[in-house]
Amino acid sequence: MKIKLHEIPIREVVKGYKDSAENGVVGYGGRLNIRPAFQREYIYKEKQRDEVIRTVRKDFPLNVMYWVLGDDGNFEVLDGQQRTISICQYVNGDYSIDHMGFDNLTNTEQEQILAYPLMIYICEGTDKEKLDWFEIVNMVGEQLSAQERRNAIYTGEWLTEAKKYFSRNGCPAYSIAGDYMKGSPIRQEYLETAIRWIAARGGKEIEDYMAAHQHDTNCNELWLYFQTVINWVKATFPNYRKEMKGLEWGIFYNKYGAGKYDPKKLEARIIDLMQDDDITKFSGIYEYLLSGEDKKFEKVLSIRAFSKKMARTAYERQKGICPKCNMPFDIDDMQADHITPWSKGGRTTAENCQMLCEDCNRRKSDV
Repeated sequence: MKIKLHEIPIREVVKGYKDSAENGVVGYGGRLNIRPAFQREYIYKEKQRDEVIRTVRKDFPLNVMYWVLGDDGNFEVLDGQQRTISICQYVNGDYSIDHMGFDNLTNTEQEQILAYPLMIYICEGTDKEKLDWFEIVNMVGEQLSAQERRNAIYTGEWLTEAKKYFSRNGCPAYSIAGDYMKGSPIRQEYLETAIRWIAARGGKEIEDYMAAHQHDTNCNELWLYFQTVINWVKATFPNYRKEMKGLEWGIFYNKYGAGKYDPKKLEARIIDLMQDDDITKFSGIYEYLLSGEDKKFEKVLSIRAFSKKMARTAYERQKGICPKCNMPFDIDDMQADHITPWSKGGRTTAENCQMLCEDCNRRKSDV
């Protein structure tokens, strides 16, 4: 890759600045693609954004930026999108600092900003070299997430369409599922989750799904699937609780979506389980109920464990003898167990505690 340093004044970079949301951001007289497909969304907070302008106004040096020269003679921002957009937005009058917008400055102050030279390395090379270099220059600062790196590889119309639904502030995915999702759309966490869910349906990885659909002209399959998942959740569990946020709803839908559930009965059971003192992980209630209250899924509830005192009391009561195999064991080789299983109403109390050897306890758990 060829790399050459240039000094380009801000007035040239902001010329023709236009932010068309999902259709991209351009500057430099329309010749600079400020947010290519492989770039993340604008994620600077106010403090970071303001510091860029303060640095410029003090004539302090900003870190170097990187542009890539394309075959058509136009450029893409390889590194420096956040700083570039911060500058363009300020000069465009989109925000102010200390109650002073660009238009409030004197002509001398405005000229100082517009004449400020940005240090920009212009790079020429293949797509592979470009993406490799993008990885290197983003090793510091706001590092790329795993999904942002995938976006850099599987660029295309499909990705552009998918980002409209999953990767914008206030995007459709956030509108219908913000209460059920963790993370941030602009950090690609909604998109990553949706793809992981639909890929898992076919036993695939995220990369497999993106590779297979990279050159599609739309993302209808992904968007329709995601809506189906969220609608299924809302219909199955119509009473929203905060414990529902961030659960693997797509994975649950893939596994249990064809089942028949009575929302009213589920709600009554949720109320019961929420009041159970032995359950320490309420978010696990949903998967437990979808499984048909399968004993193997009790682990998702994190049933309260017996205390050391309870275990010691049971051990002494049994005189160190395992009641299943009638063999003596040291307490460190035994495990506390519910005499009456939790699923059958047994509580985590001293009276319901027995000590089993590891082998007997494992056999009981496998039943």
